Amino acid sequence: MRRRDALALLGSAVAWPLAARAQHKPMPVVGWLASGPPDPNSPYLAAFRQGLGETGYVEGQDVAMEYRWAEGHYDRLPALADDLVSRKVDVIVSPGGTPTALAAKNATSTIPIVFRTGDPVGDGLVTSLARPGGNLTGFGMLVDELTPKRLELLCELVPQARVIALLANPNNPQTERVIREVQEAARAKGVRLPILKTGTENEIDAAFASLIQLQAGALLVAADPFLSSRREQLVALAARHAVPVIYAWREFAASGGLISYGPSLISVFRQLGTYAGRILRGEKPADLPVQQPTKFELVINLNTAKALGLTVPQALIMRADEVIE
Repeated sequence: MRRRDALALLGSAVAWPLAARAQHKPMPVVGWLASGPPDPNSPYLAAFRQGLGETGYVEGQDVAMEYRWAEGHYDRLPALADDLVSRKVDVIVSPGGTPTALAAKNATSTIPIVFRTGDPVGDGLVTSLARPGGNLTGFGMLVDELTPKRLELLCELVPQARVIALLANPNNPQTERVIREVQEAARAKGVRLPILKTGTENEIDAAFASLIQLQAGALLVAADPFLSSRREQLVALAARHAVPVIYAWREFAASGGLISYGPSLISVFRQLGTYAGRILRGEKPADLPVQQPTKFELVINLNTAKALGLTVPQALIMRADEVIE
């Protein structure tokens, strides 16, 4: 073999592995920063994966996921966010409300963040909804702002209740603001509003046990990620203590809760996946407007109402998006 041909062959042999390596880029990684307990099979995570799939990313094939769960301990979120940043993930998704979004924001100003929270501008996450700027975008849920509306619905459903308790998580930084707004709404309705602060599973049990002593005729559950993760416990306790309860998410009413009012979580989580996929494809968070829900679901479980001996006003049934019988 001539020397020139041998060198050409050698050059090709060296170049081929380099080209092969260039073609096999590292799989992008999405960091999942959640405030609740590990729940890899939740319908919300399935909806997120569906949204990712709509942009061409399938977990384990085109994208990897790094999951971090705070298990209701919001003080763990900063360290979990820092860990995701140290692993150089390509995008951080913070689906657990304001605490997770702020933890992610404080951990990085460069890695894109897709959040689900209540009031993105008021919480200091973005400067405006239309032009978020920086490395954050996502979805503002307006769930806390709807809490006074839930009190109004509960008063309509249980008009004889002169005491309605509010169940809230003291570890959530939004809780005090929610309490102030609901107290104002309660005064306007002429009802007393004792506050039950619960941040653990055992405290939830104790809160329900105290309802008789408070002479509470109904209960309002705040839209808190930890409380949402205790759906089965809350619905079971409501049935055991025979207390009318209103929740933020339709999944509670579908699980046997009396009534719920709020945006569709499944729809929002799917859109979170779509936004994460678009960012992985090269779009910038600053160019993706913060979305807000345009539809709110009122769901009433008539079976639960019957078990509680409640007659649901026809006007309320007519306004319901879904009636479970």
